Amino acid sequence: MIGNGTIQKRARQDQYQGHDYYNIDELLSEDHILARDAVRDWVKSEVSPIIEEYAERAECPKHLFKGLAEIGAYGPSLPAEYGCGGMDEIAYGIIMQELERGDSGIRSMASVQGSLVMYPIYRFGSEEQRRKYLPKLASGEMIGCFGLTEPDHGSDPSSMITNIKDDGDAYILNGAKMWITNSPLADIAVVWAKNEEGRIQGLIVERGMKGFSTPEIHGKWSLRASITGELVFEDVRVPKSNVLPNVSGLKGPLSCLSKARYGIAWGAIGAGLDCYDSALRYSRERKQFGKPIGQFQLTQKKLAEMITEITKAQLLAWRLGTLANVGKATPAQISMAKRNNVNMALEIAREARQIHGGMGITNEYPVMRHMMNLETVLTYEGTHDIHLLITGMDVTGFNAFK
Repeated sequence: MIGNGTIQKRARQDQYQGHDYYNIDELLSEDHILARDAVRDWVKSEVSPIIEEYAERAECPKHLFKGLAEIGAYGPSLPAEYGCGGMDEIAYGIIMQELERGDSGIRSMASVQGSLVMYPIYRFGSEEQRRKYLPKLASGEMIGCFGLTEPDHGSDPSSMITNIKDDGDAYILNGAKMWITNSPLADIAVVWAKNEEGRIQGLIVERGMKGFSTPEIHGKWSLRASITGELVFEDVRVPKSNVLPNVSGLKGPLSCLSKARYGIAWGAIGAGLDCYDSALRYSRERKQFGKPIGQFQLTQKKLAEMITEITKAQLLAWRLGTLANVGKATPAQISMAKRNNVNMALEIAREARQIHGGMGITNEYPVMRHMMNLETVLTYEGTHDIHLLITGMDVTGFNAFK
């Protein structure tokens, strides 16, 4: 019989190999496979050996920001002329999946930088802004964050109170943003605020501007290896040259969220895969009543349902990626995938915890950390229920938000 002590020693090593029940790899290009393998190797060598300790201490492994840049995790589907990867949307999704297989917080570090900071600068910024910021963000020389959510306005960003007032060649920015990934470390923040006409505009706020502060949020039981904070603006003078000139209204921040939600739809599969992989190996090693627990019908039921749901999510993400590659992925389709795949991963984490028994609550295994992280992923970038209503509005034509 293999005792828990033996299993613990094995579990400390990252033995993950990947699971592809429907041969989806055959739908991927050689570049996709190369990108996935490179990120997987990096996660195994740089993330897996340290992530439990950092999560336990609720500390962000800040040194990984540079490593994420080196593997091309920042803006991988943005043009190479700005120092980005120049890859397609499926490659971007696969990279997010492999990062979240390591930890949701690590994927968040990259997702925010690429989808919520670099993407709006690329899509809505001036050419001068693109040249100034994108190469430094892609290389990790600069870290960015995204300011939309406010202390009293999360799911309803149109009610934001953060505002700007004209002051000659600048705007005076006042207000606050809450639950901002990377903010305590960020060199720049892409901030959304209402102008004097009530229209939402995007601004690039730089660290060092007088009146701009980024206090850290403590006490999180989820995404403990991700650094989170606030953005506080007290009469911050932002030059008009820092305003994103090519967008106004909610479509700006919402299009950024669609880009990030797309990455999450892929990323959550990685967390689910890691929990399934750990549970499958444990079921083969752990013995009770004289045989491996994987031989019992109830354990097989759990594992069979896990790989079924993972496979469905993989196919959903792949099809969404093919649509995104030709500009046909709608925000509602992205919402469906984000909602489904995150919920799938969370349910798998819970079932995997049961298969691990008491060991499932320890940091010898990744399951409890993934489960806690996914509770946040279920809520951010649009809550589970909000995405349900987005799908409902899309299929019925009726707006349930008003």
